[in-house]
Amino acid sequence: MTTAQPGFGIWDDGRGVRFGAPAVVVLPVREGPKAPPSLRLPDARLAEAEGLARAIALDVVHSEIIKLRTASASTLFGKGQIERLAAAVAAHGAEVVIVDGIVTPIQQRNLERDLKAKVIDRTGLILEIFGERASTREGTLQVELAHLQYQASRLVRSWTHLERQRGGFGFLGGPGESQIEADRRLIRDRIVRLKAELDDVRRTRGLHRRQRQRAPWPVVALVGYTNAGKSTLFNRLTGAEVRAEDLLFATLDPTMRAIKLPGHDKVVLSDTVGFVSDLPTQLVAAFRATLEEVIEADLIVHVRDISHSDSDAQAQDVANVLSGLGLADELKRVPMLTVYNKIDAMDPDARAALVQGDDAIAVSALTGEGVDALREQMDILLRAGTHVHDIHLTNNDGRRMAWLHEHGDVIGRHDEDGGVALQVRLSDADRARFAAL
Repeated sequence: MTTAQPGFGIWDDGRGVRFGAPAVVVLPVREGPKAPPSLRLPDARLAEAEGLARAIALDVVHSEIIKLRTASASTLFGKGQIERLAAAVAAHGAEVVIVDGIVTPIQQRNLERDLKAKVIDRTGLILEIFGERASTREGTLQVELAHLQYQASRLVRSWTHLERQRGGFGFLGGPGESQIEADRRLIRDRIVRLKAELDDVRRTRGLHRRQRQRAPWPVVALVGYTNAGKSTLFNRLTGAEVRAEDLLFATLDPTMRAIKLPGHDKVVLSDTVGFVSDLPTQLVAAFRATLEEVIEADLIVHVRDISHSDSDAQAQDVANVLSGLGLADELKRVPMLTVYNKIDAMDPDARAALVQGDDAIAVSALTGEGVDALREQMDILLRAGTHVHDIHLTNNDGRRMAWLHEHGDVIGRHDEDGGVALQVRLSDADRARFAAL
């Protein structure tokens, strides 16, 4: 893992956090009448937090759920809970404490003092993962922008090079005010430059998108919760070797490959970034351009890990992220197919209880079971919403004639002087593609 600058992650911190460092994972759970409702089981939430920690090469040596009736403004947890947590940190020699929730800069500073370990919250953890996974120029820019926006509010505690600049007005002898302000200006200037660079990248992406729209091939976008098996299904359908393993956010940058379906010689399949609950707002905004690829698709395939205990909640999280991007209205025009993945991990009774239909297919991307049925259903949905069009072609227009037979349903033909008149059933998207040939 690499970092770009002071304060850009946890690895270059003055504490010297190392790869494989022992970590403690804590899930604060609110109790009482004012506790927010949740579809998720605490044990499943804790397991996910452990998976996120392992995704950045941390060694989880201890994890626990801490119940809160009220959150302390200064330390989040109560005094007794902190003492017990500090003992666990010391006993396991933990260097990092991950709090799976929102931690304010003040709470983070005080917890680090009391626990004598580095403390990061859920947002910081996810940002760190994205920072490691990003490989394209756009992904790197998006992640750095999100990091800077997050760190801007935590400048005093995060930018450790400031700790050497004493002489402030506080009684703790904190960093000099002028130096902090200077670095804030540097952050603001860098954010402005990053946004300008991203605008250029987005314009390029928009050009590529318009070129694909003019191309005679439909686009299918895979979406889903992280670790739902999108990349494994992508590899199964395309024969590609995109990184796919039992790891949260194993892939980040979108990948596209061509595939064949029963009634389509070529379809572009796009594997997008996985979603997660409580995705940081900085990342949602930064990755909007990437996720907008979804609404430009002709078909969305929502991959769900149906074997997971929180599968329904994960599906709702995917819908919430897309809605949070302001894409709800655009998504209504795109057909969606739900894929119940990982049926190989289910017991026979649970598999028998699965309800499948025109908009849901059960598969195992790992074994290939059900994938042929998925291909057929994808083809059916891509052909849905078709209309009959009268098309006139000249005798020497063999290429366009072949395209119509391949992508449409030719239901009528009448030879005429110098050409032929066809009645062809096409979707609106395919009609537009034909017009662009």
